[in-house]
Amino acid sequence: MRAWLAAIAVTLSALSAAGGTITGTVKVTRPEGGESGPILVYVVGFAESATEPDVVIQQHGKRFVPDLVGLTAGQAVAFPNGDPFLHNVFSPTDTRRFDLGSYEKGQTRSRTFPEPGVIDVYCNIHPEMSATIVVLPNRRHVIAKGDGSFTIEGVPPGTWTVFAYSRRAAHPVSVKIDVGNGASASIELALDEVQREFKHENKFGEKYRAGDEYRPTH
Repeated sequence: MRAWLAAIAVTLSALSAAGGTITGTVKVTRPEGGESGPILVYVVGFAESATEPDVVIQQHGKRFVPDLVGLTAGQAVAFPNGDPFLHNVFSPTDTRRFDLGSYEKGQTRSRTFPEPGVIDVYCNIHPEMSATIVVLPNRRHVIAKGDGSFTIEGVPPGTWTVFAYSRRAAHPVSVKIDVGNGASASIELALDEVQREFKHENKFGEKYRAGDEYRPTH
């Protein structure tokens, strides 16, 4: 687990079913011509059980779509193959290593993530494919809208930390906020993105070789 996510180990009980609301905006600065991507906003400092349905990450056009998702510990992620060729989904992340093997178009394989952490996901056949799964201790997380705005409802009363994270950011940003029961609080976060290449090794710890994508590995 990365150091910046250490705060999610705090496991206070959610105190109110109604709670308060956090609204705000994430202002993103990125290099000229830099590719935009999802911005995940989440609250840490308390724990809740997962009640949401499975998250879906599509494999389409040799890409994971979306390439960033947030989920609550205990949720599963489904990886349907929408391309007319094999994909092989795996993660080398120590806290949640997995290998779903190779499978064809129209097939779906899934993995459950029981513990908080940051999981890198790749395709063993296509080196350009990468995604990040952020497993969180509660359900108070959203993907910001295209304009950077977000709303997180049902936050229990208390003083919590709100993070904004992008795969292309040098590091996540955070701010502490007091939330009252039935009240609304507003914040603004500034996130600096950099030009990043998501290079990685294959599931054997080797460099990808030309022609690997045409070999039906298992």
